[in-house]
Amino acid sequence: MNNNPSQKFFLYARKSTDVEDKQVLSIEAQITELRAFAKQNNLNIVDTFVEKQSAKIPGRPIFGEMIKRIEKNEADGILAWHPDRLARNSVDGGQIIYLIDCGRIAALKFPQFWFEPTPQGKFMLNIAFGQSKYYVDSLSENTKRGLRQKVRRGEYPSLAPVGYLNDSRVKTVVVDKKRAPIIRQAFELYAEGNHRLEDVSDFLAQNKIVSKSGKKIHITRTTFILSNPFYCGLFRYAGEIHEGKYEPIIAKKLFDKVQEVLKQRGRPRHKTAIEPQVFRGLLRCGTCGMMITGEYRIKKQKNGNKHYYTYYNCTKKRKDFKCGESCIRQEVLDKQISSLLQKVSLRPDWAKKLQIRLEKDKTQSAKSVSAFVQGSQEKIKVIQTKLQRLLDGYLEQDIDREIYRVEKAKLLSEKKSLEEQNIKLEQKQNDWLEPMENWIKVASNLEKIARDSNLFNKKVAAEQVFGSNLRLAAREARGNPQNQWAALCAAHEMAGQKSESQILERVTGIEPVSLPWQGNIIAIIRYPHFGCQMSDFGYQI
Repeated sequence: MNNNPSQKFFLYARKSTDVEDKQVLSIEAQITELRAFAKQNNLNIVDTFVEKQSAKIPGRPIFGEMIKRIEKNEADGILAWHPDRLARNSVDGGQIIYLIDCGRIAALKFPQFWFEPTPQGKFMLNIAFGQSKYYVDSLSENTKRGLRQKVRRGEYPSLAPVGYLNDSRVKTVVVDKKRAPIIRQAFELYAEGNHRLEDVSDFLAQNKIVSKSGKKIHITRTTFILSNPFYCGLFRYAGEIHEGKYEPIIAKKLFDKVQEVLKQRGRPRHKTAIEPQVFRGLLRCGTCGMMITGEYRIKKQKNGNKHYYTYYNCTKKRKDFKCGESCIRQEVLDKQISSLLQKVSLRPDWAKKLQIRLEKDKTQSAKSVSAFVQGSQEKIKVIQTKLQRLLDGYLEQDIDREIYRVEKAKLLSEKKSLEEQNIKLEQKQNDWLEPMENWIKVASNLEKIARDSNLFNKKVAAEQVFGSNLRLAAREARGNPQNQWAALCAAHEMAGQKSESQILERVTGIEPVSLPWQGNIIAIIRYPHFGCQMSDFGYQI
């Protein structure tokens, strides 16, 4: 083929970051090779166009600019490394062939492809464009198939969320040792139930977890982090929940707790700028049932002295009832709450004996844990069978895709909860000892809290002991202790009537009689109120 020296060419080099261009020469290498080819073949290069964008879809700006300049007769042909640099879609490929038909493009030059503007040449060029499009289409399908296979193996096929890293060496997700503890603490902080999303966002910012622009993470992003099941070992992909094979940052139980708090706190509570009344929100009115609120009052004397007081009174918000309850000074209410707390404090000698009893119960608890774990493993096998049947039904098209997704997510969530429960019970089968010991410590410390002047500590203790049972009527605070505290209060009342052995031990109770001790106090204060249930150990109430 003879080259016409008067013909002008545009040099076009392109490479994208997509998978289909993985083996293609870099742009710099393309330009070097093409300039050498142009010099060798005496081609007149009038301008060079460089583009870093995929050609899978039409709309490349630099390619479009080059075509417009060709239509203005600024060049007669194009020099490129291969036809697939010009087009990998039918629209751009058709436009090139149309401009050849119209005579706007007189020549196309490729170091690795022969072309002449003849019917045979255009036919071969059309085939080359078609092959490029077929390669992209099949590569896309193969990539999707590979991603689906990774998902089935429990491997996350996308960018890891904050707290994890993408390990390019092993092509998997690993825990970020620096950020993972911060994410775990953020979940624990919000699970407490008394922190806002803004507080979690501030906490992350304080620990240098911010947005890409360096600003504090928005509460919408914070919500996404807290509701992402990835952190407990489950991940979403293509609308489905899948079980991951990476290391979870948090326990499923903590994740579920956070979801409950997110649901309950859908609308954040707007606090007033100042909340100085410590006992505010602790009691209800014994007459109308409305909450007790507090307010400051200032009394001025004739000599100019000022005295500041805090009073608590009924909010009187009932429209159908006129409440006549009077207010009460904070000092008086403080003494009454202190008296109530003293009635449920744990005697030092009882605390010592309860500690001894706890140690003796370890062996019996281990047996119950073993039985429970075995039962859970059987349930997991049943769930695995159901998952397989569900998949078979979906593949046979007996089950709709949406039903398959929903049911699969339910079964995986249940399976994950059981597995975590088993691990927790096997590794820490005596974990109930720590909360029990903490309760004994708190109960033993109530006497000191009642005597001290720290009102906030008294409020926290009163909420723990009485819950929402505190009432204020006729300027007197009253309340019935709940759960284990009620048993302790009853034990104090029996102290002068029955022997200590009858108070601390009995033959029957709410727990199995196989246990060596069945204390009247212990029967109530044990497992149900320390974050685990009797059923966790095979007990039924």
